[in-house]
Amino acid sequence: MGKSKPKERKIFVLDTSVILYDHNALRQFEEHDVAIPITVLEEIDNFKKGNESINFSAREFIRLLDQLSLNHSLTDWIPLNGPTKGNFKIIMSASNTVDAEKVFAEVKNDHKIINCALSLQEEEKDRKVILVSKDINLRLKAKSLNLLAEDYETGKIKDLDSLYKGRSVAEDISAEVVSEVYKDNHIARDAVFAEKPFANHYFILKNHKNSVLTYFNPREDRLEKVEKIAAYGIRPRNAEQTFALHALLNPEIRLVTIQGVAGTGKTLLALAAAIEQKRNYLQIYLARPIVPLSNKDIGYLPGDIQSKINPFMEPLYDNLKFIQSQYNEHDKEFQKINDLTQSEKLVITPLAYIRGRSLSNIFFIVDEAQNLTPHEVKTIITRAGEGTKIVFTGDIFQIDTPYLDSQSNGLSYLIDKVRDQPLYAHITLEKGERSELANLANLLL
Repeated sequence: MGKSKPKERKIFVLDTSVILYDHNALRQFEEHDVAIPITVLEEIDNFKKGNESINFSAREFIRLLDQLSLNHSLTDWIPLNGPTKGNFKIIMSASNTVDAEKVFAEVKNDHKIINCALSLQEEEKDRKVILVSKDINLRLKAKSLNLLAEDYETGKIKDLDSLYKGRSVAEDISAEVVSEVYKDNHIARDAVFAEKPFANHYFILKNHKNSVLTYFNPREDRLEKVEKIAAYGIRPRNAEQTFALHALLNPEIRLVTIQGVAGTGKTLLALAAAIEQKRNYLQIYLARPIVPLSNKDIGYLPGDIQSKINPFMEPLYDNLKFIQSQYNEHDKEFQKINDLTQSEKLVITPLAYIRGRSLSNIFFIVDEAQNLTPHEVKTIITRAGEGTKIVFTGDIFQIDTPYLDSQSNGLSYLIDKVRDQPLYAHITLEKGERSELANLANLLL
């Protein structure tokens, strides 16, 4: 047989958005070479101070560059660590025929980055030069100047249509199977399915007349009946919510994700389950990332820090008030919620304020998790100590940050990577239960 044709070594030019999304991006291009425009380094320098994830990414990337460039000049091609890795360098200036700043009639960093890539394209005529950016508009501008441009694919879900839903319907189940589940509350897995389902997967077993809700218990290798039970006054209104509440209340499941559009009850169910199990945990944390509107920081808002934060936390307080409204003011359950917040047994806080805190024996709910990067999700989970349960809720189609989408956000990434683990369960909620009007908006608008 003849020798196989060697792979074409490409040059990838990285934008700032890629590095802030993944500080290890430099190492993710296999045998290909990577170039960093000097403008990107200048922008990264502006992000290195602060406690947000992007600040951490900026600092880590700067340390990585410093380590790799030891005894090297950054303007020369420097080998990346590893036998199958390519090289990298910093592009200091651009001297290309086409000037993006003149074409778009504006001097800005995006155009400087494009110019660096165009200059490299002219220098390396025998190689493909590709600009990699999470910024869609930057990619479109690059393509308009005949420069190849791509999204950063690492951590991105390839086929969103096949994203794990955590539940399914099994049709044409025999009446005997359904009857046995009702009688014994469980049935051997191989009496229903020849192959093992994913761990903690939920099923509606149906025959022509009856149906039963079950889940696959991987430890016992059997299907167990799922009861429709309430959590602190909140009752599930459909099979999906029943499955979600079961996962939230199951002590064997330490990591739960709940995905669904607005009004499906994601946050409400998670909070109700947490309060129901308050005796089992030292604290309940309900946190969400702060994503300011119109790209303005919360510093633009009036008042002290608590006043600035409150508008972003208000939806969480709304859920808490709804749970409280299930009881009369004189009921002990009503007063207990007030006691939980006053004693800080239940804490509603921005996600950034959790950094540095111990997550041992905590029921930790992360709301709006679709606005987190895969790295941020990993960071949260790796902080979990003994006895901690972590719940991520969100809608992967409602992204509020500019460089994430339904395929690259941390919630989608987590659902795709962690399925079939005995400690994990996922449910996608599709049926809205907020109101008929909200359902109409979700369906038609």
